[in-house]
Parts: sequence; structure tokens; C-alpha cells
Amino acid sequence: MQRRDLLATMAAIGLGATSGARAQQPAADARGNTLVVVTTPEPTVLTNAINSAPSVAELGTKIYDGLLEYDMGMQPQPSLAESWEMSDGGKSIAFRLRRGVTWHDGRPFTSADVAFSLLEVVKKFHPRGPGNLGPLRAVDTPDEHTAVLRLEHPYPPMMKGLSSLEAPIVAKHLYEGTDIRNNPHNNRPIGTGPFRFASWERGASITLEKNPNYWRPGRPYLDRIIFRFINDPATRAAALESGEVDVAFFGTITPAEMRRLGALPHLEIARGGYEALAPVMLMELNTRKPPLDDRRVRQALAYAIDRKFIVDNIWYGFGKPAVGPISSVYAPSGLFTDDVLRFDVPDRIERANALLDAAGYRRGRGGIRFELTQDVGPYGEDYRRMGEYMRQAYARIGVRLNLRSTDQASYVRRVYMEYDFDMTSGWYVGMGDPTLGVQRQFVTSNIRQGIPFNNVARYSDPENDQLWAQAAVEMDPAARARIFHAIQRKLVEDSPLIWIMEMELVALQNRRVKNLITSALGVRGGLYETRLEG
Repeated sequence: MQRRDLLATMAAIGLGATSGARAQQPAADARGNTLVVVTTPEPTVLTNAINSAPSVAELGTKIYDGLLEYDMGMQPQPSLAESWEMSDGGKSIAFRLRRGVTWHDGRPFTSADVAFSLLEVVKKFHPRGPGNLGPLRAVDTPDEHTAVLRLEHPYPPMMKGLSSLEAPIVAKHLYEGTDIRNNPHNNRPIGTGPFRFASWERGASITLEKNPNYWRPGRPYLDRIIFRFINDPATRAAALESGEVDVAFFGTITPAEMRRLGALPHLEIARGGYEALAPVMLMELNTRKPPLDDRRVRQALAYAIDRKFIVDNIWYGFGKPAVGPISSVYAPSGLFTDDVLRFDVPDRIERANALLDAAGYRRGRGGIRFELTQDVGPYGEDYRRMGEYMRQAYARIGVRLNLRSTDQASYVRRVYMEYDFDMTSGWYVGMGDPTLGVQRQFVTSNIRQGIPFNNVARYSDPENDQLWAQAAVEMDPAARARIFHAIQRKLVEDSPLIWIMEMELVALQNRRVKNLITSALGVRGGLYETRLEG
């Protein structure tokens, strides 16, 4: 394929190979002081190259940079890479790196950091690393300011996965030759980003302070960001209402309170910045553990829940019912389809009971067929409320559901390290392309015990694996859409997960906060344009 044809094809699916315009700059004296943010849960680690939990990503993206950023249309923008050029039919991408960038410890940033980060850290340890970097086989460094990515085959999705969220660049001189996952700098991070780590008061707050040597002239506007951890949801809401806190990220304030607070004159809902994430709330099922190893049982559990009730009554309309693994956010590109097995049918309870009968799980004493335990996602009280609803819903089909709540560290250990669970509630992001964020939950190669937020269901199917492999290399948009439609039909039929809701990850902010959402990554951007007024 000629370079002109390759670029035309990539443009058709939303990619680019040249840089874009910068955001308009506010007045030079528009300086803030301290932005106070409340989020939950308290992270277990601060380096998002090895952990993609929401609160880790919210912090890490202020400390680290990626090669690229993305505008609201998910078009690539310069970051640590000033420009880039593709060659060899899309199998080679040369990034010209920004000069004069330094790490927070004063050491110079070079192409060696890029090569090490992508090959030895992100691809191996980031939960979405294998999807983001796919066929990346080598990174050449002909000089300190050039990094040439060598791919086994053209891979259009990769150009949407090189942000500080997906592929943060870490310091080679701090990580090389160490145990990456247990490196002390994971909790005392040193990056090149707009803010540098200052302190961590366990159980209370993390403080980031302005990087005075940041490579963007005059940025950031804030002097510091304080991330506060407040256990009680009512206290979080009161802190926001009183002005003690400036911003509450999604999940920290109950949806009911968000609706009430958003109507106050000094507060507002900060919309946008989540569409590119394509977030979907779901239940992960342990498909290697009876009775969840039976597809009929998994389908029955999917039929039993009323998704619209959950959206309207637990999440107060901040989303819409999901029909499968791929969000309708991808509909404009043709990748989404709702032509799948539907669980929102009028006779869904009858179907659920019939499936359980056919699977051999007859009702016993008290009408109970079997028991399951749900590990409630440690992301706020609303996940517990959703679990309470599911307990009632599953009782209607003879399944006794027990709820187990733990702290973030215990949850990660039990579910992702030990596989000691039946089902668990949480949410995943699809990112700019399903290959980047959705694939990791379902391909056999991503059953990686000990690395959170991967294929923890341990679902493995050769046909599914082959479809994802085809989607990764297909350059024709129409053919690629057909592959993704087949993937959705296959996965919904097998139901290794239960998809509940397409989420609106809105934040709540004081109106004096300006430019909170300036990119497709929303609050998971660098916040270097954010400022305070008044």
C-alpha cells in the first residue's frame, strides 16, 4: 500500500500522522493556587504504567506524559513527540522527540526512555499494554531525540493508544534492572509531566505540586493539586457544597446527590471527556468455576437483571443500558451493533428460569438452586446498592447472592491475584478503539494472573481469539466493522461477562474551576490548562 493510500485509510478510521493545533491560551495572569479534588478509593500505587485503576489513572496522568495527546475528536496531538511520520506501509513510525525535556529529578529525557517504557514496562505490565502496542517488536533509537517504532504488521489502533493514560513514559534510569512492579518509585513517582509528586499522607491525601520546569511554556496554571480521600459519601458531598473541595470525580458523590448538588448556583456537572473512554459497567464472572462454567447459567444471570431499572434508580440516569461488550460510542464508526442476543426481553425471568432448569440446577429447599458471592467493586457506595438490587433480582430465579465488600488492595488481591471469586462488579474503558480497551477482557493471551484489569473471567475461545486478531490488522473500515459485529454476537452469546450500563463519567465542580475538561481524556488528562477564578 502506498503511503498516500495508507494515510487515507487511517483518516477514514479516525487516525492521523501529523500534529494538530494547540488549545487557545488564557491570559498570562490567569494563575490559580490549589485545586482540591476528592476521589475514591485511595490508590494502592501511583504509577499508571503498571495499574489502570481509575484513581491511579487520575493521579498518574498529571505526573507522566505520553508521546501523544488527543483532542475531543481523538485526533493525535503532540506531547513528548513533536511530530511523527509513517513508512514501510505503516510498519514503521518515526517520532521526533521534544528537546529540552527533563525528568522531575533533573535528568534529561531521551529516546532510550521511550524504548524502555514501551517494550519493558507498558507492553509487559500495563493491563491494556498488549492491546495498545500489539505488534510492536522493537524501538530503534538512532539518536537521543528520535524513536522509531518497528511493527510486525500495520496496526492502526496503536496511534490512539499513546497518551499518558495508556502508554506513560517512565524513566529508564530509575527502572532498568529492577523489579518493575515493586520499584519504590511506583509510590514516589518521577515523571516529565506538569505536576510532580510532593507527599502522600496515607488515608488522607496526596499532594502534587507544579513542575516549574515543565516543557509547556507558562503551564501548568495551578500551583498544586491535592487529592483527598474521604471515606463517607455524605462528608464528600458536604465538602463540595461548602467549597472545601473544588472537584469531585465520578463515583465519589452518589448519583442522587450529584443531581441535587449540580442544581446549586455555585456548582455544575462537568460533562464530556469520557466519550473517548467508552466506559461500560459490568459484572465479571469466574468462568472456570462451577456453576459459572456453564454458558446457560451465565445467560440466565444476564436475563435476570433489569438494566434500565439500574440506570434510572441506582445511577440516576448517568448512562444508558448496555447490550454488549462494545459501547454505542463506536456507532459513528460502524463498529457497534445491537443485533445481538438481547436480554432486555419481556419474558426474561421465564427464560432465566428455563435455562437454569435445563442446566440441571433445580430449585431445592426454600426455592434456592445455588449460592454465589459477589465481590463488590470498591468504587463507592452505589456499587453496594447495585449489589443489593442484584441480590433481590437473582432471588427471583432461585439464586442466593451474598455480597462481600473489601478495601481496594484486598479486592485486587482476591480477584486478580488469586482468582478467588465468583462474580465481581466494576467497569472497563474501551478507549479510542475496541482493540485497545475491550479486547484485553476476552483474548486468551490476556489471561495474566497477577496483572489487574485483564481477562479475569479467564474466558478462552479460539474463534473469538481469531476474530480479534483479524480486527487488529484489517485496514478496510467496512470489513473491520463486520468483524467487530461478529465479535459482539459471539461474546454476548457466550456471556463471560454481564454488561450493565454505558457510563457517563461526569465530574462535579465548583464554577470557579475553569478548563477542567480540555481533551478526550477528561479528568484523566494532565490538567495543565486548568485554573481557578475568584
